[in-house]
Amino acid sequence: MHKNTNALVKAIRLVTLAAVAAPASVLAGGFSLNEQSASQMGVANAGAAANPENATTVLFNPAGMSQLSGTNISFGAAVLDIDAEAKSGAKAVNQLGGDVEGSRGGDIADPAVLPNFYLTHEINDSIDVGFGIHAPYGLAADYDNDFVGRYFADKTELTAIAFTPSIAINNGKGLSMGATLNIMYAEGRLSKFQDIRGGLVQRGLPPAQANGLATQYEQAFGAPYADIEGDDVAINFRVGFLYELSEQTQIGLTAQTGTEFELEGEIELEGYPAPSAQSPFGLAPQTLTENVTVPLAIPESATLGLRHRLTDNVTLLAGATYARWSRFEELDINSREGQSGEVSAEIGRVGDMPITHITEEWKNTWQFNVGGIWQATPEWALKAGYAFDESPVDQYVTARIPSEDRHWLTLGTQWKDVQSGWTVDVAVGTLIFADDAKVDDREYSHADPTGQPISNANYQAEYELSAWSAAFEVSKAF
Repeated sequence: MHKNTNALVKAIRLVTLAAVAAPASVLAGGFSLNEQSASQMGVANAGAAANPENATTVLFNPAGMSQLSGTNISFGAAVLDIDAEAKSGAKAVNQLGGDVEGSRGGDIADPAVLPNFYLTHEINDSIDVGFGIHAPYGLAADYDNDFVGRYFADKTELTAIAFTPSIAINNGKGLSMGATLNIMYAEGRLSKFQDIRGGLVQRGLPPAQANGLATQYEQAFGAPYADIEGDDVAINFRVGFLYELSEQTQIGLTAQTGTEFELEGEIELEGYPAPSAQSPFGLAPQTLTENVTVPLAIPESATLGLRHRLTDNVTLLAGATYARWSRFEELDINSREGQSGEVSAEIGRVGDMPITHITEEWKNTWQFNVGGIWQATPEWALKAGYAFDESPVDQYVTARIPSEDRHWLTLGTQWKDVQSGWTVDVAVGTLIFADDAKVDDREYSHADPTGQPISNANYQAEYELSAWSAAFEVSKAF
């Protein structure tokens, strides 16, 4: 039954990867989101840790609040439109090595909207406080029901929202320090169809008979469908430093701690075959449920930013971010009911063995950004930026995350009314992927996570990926 379990559990594989309906495979490093602010998106987030234009500095570097006067608000939203579809030639085999018939799954990502809000307030000459609401992580994908890789993935949804109280202090001599508490709420859903062939073989049927019986069962009742939903709250911290090297140049540095969600929810397995004397072929569908926990690692990261005013009208920006995605080695689905849970009892799970295991083995990543701002008139500024964003998905590229390295090109404009303090930013961006994402999805054992696959089940495809985004932001200084 352990092969059957693996198939069932693939449905949970990416409950780790999500936030605010953001489309799959076009996110920032890992499942982080780039589109948090139109004013920073205009320069591809270049130098964001060293360029506190408005209240969005709460997110990018809380130390930057020290350079804002009075009370400041910024709010807006970004729209992402993603095209992510398998090319012709996508193929899959079931657990017994037979071909799976089906479609390429369609465009798996719908447009998504990411809102944000930030506020800062100057307490006195030395202390500032702030608050933000934004979507730090995210993923969403949905394949057609006849997808050829349906035994590996169907729906992947998750929403992550962060509430970020912040504080900053400065010494009056060009050095500022800040700290942010990230209180994050995440909820997710994962689903997939289940291949029962391996389980039938483990029940003692010869492979040919198991394949025939599974085909009959699916024709009569449809393939079993595994679905998981869960949620949790997690906390991490960000500290930031901002130093004015000169009147023209300043440098910023931020560091964020890692944390882990323990997403608590339930597996529901609909249409799971049970012995039945009334069925013409001895099996009838039943529904199994069990309470589970899905650990999800959030990585540590560090960002360096640089801002240099080349002239009164031209500002140059650069930055780099390093994220420790290698801590995301595996995704285990753990029972909260022990061996007595319906799914655990059916598959023969014992001890602290997970209900299922998914090998991830991600790698650490870099993101590099450069950008510039031209203050064309006192009211109007033009922006441009470029970022290279590494994908942490390395050897184990899955149908749920057909990811690749990407180039991010952005343009932005800003209008500011100096007298009233109102500012409006608009930005657009496009993602150009370094190559087609090459998926090779398989099933691995928890005991040997990088060894030989435990069944013949496999999904292979190359994905065409493209995306564009647009954002607006309104800011006000009081």
